[in-house]
Amino acid sequence: MGALKKYLRLIDSASEKSGQIGKWTAVGLVLVGSYDTILRHFFNSPSDWAYDVMCMLGGAMYLLGASFDMRHEAHTRVDVFFNMLKPRMRSLVNLVAPLLFFFPLFGMLLYMGVVWAVKAVQVHEVMFTSFWYPPASPYRILFVIGILLLLLQGISNYIKELFFFMRGEKID
Repeated sequence: MGALKKYLRLIDSASEKSGQIGKWTAVGLVLVGSYDTILRHFFNSPSDWAYDVMCMLGGAMYLLGASFDMRHEAHTRVDVFFNMLKPRMRSLVNLVAPLLFFFPLFGMLLYMGVVWAVKAVQVHEVMFTSFWYPPASPYRILFVIGILLLLLQGISNYIKELFFFMRGEKID
């Protein structure tokens, strides 16, 4: 049991750190957006790179924040009927739903993300949405890291829920 708790704490800690890093991308979004807005409106000289950087920073914020949100149960879900259930039935729903929806979807997303990232590295892929042509591989790799962290947090939450369902107590 000690090794399991250590594993769960490690995953939770990684999600916390990921969320902390993800928060700073919002600051980057504001700075890059402000810089480009000032250049465009006051100097009539918009940048070639700001749009791409803002897209990448926004994606990074979501990807790095997803596992943090899952750790703190901050994802959007419909609780109208769920809250009416007894704790043990809620736990059962939390055990069945990920097996049907979460793990298959994000498992496939991770697989495809790895294929996508490997290809981006191999062919030196660039993003062609602007004249700047930034490399795509850093963003593709970040995508894989974000999905992997989300899946690991999902596994951690699932183990905690299974423990609660079986023993009626929470793992600390």
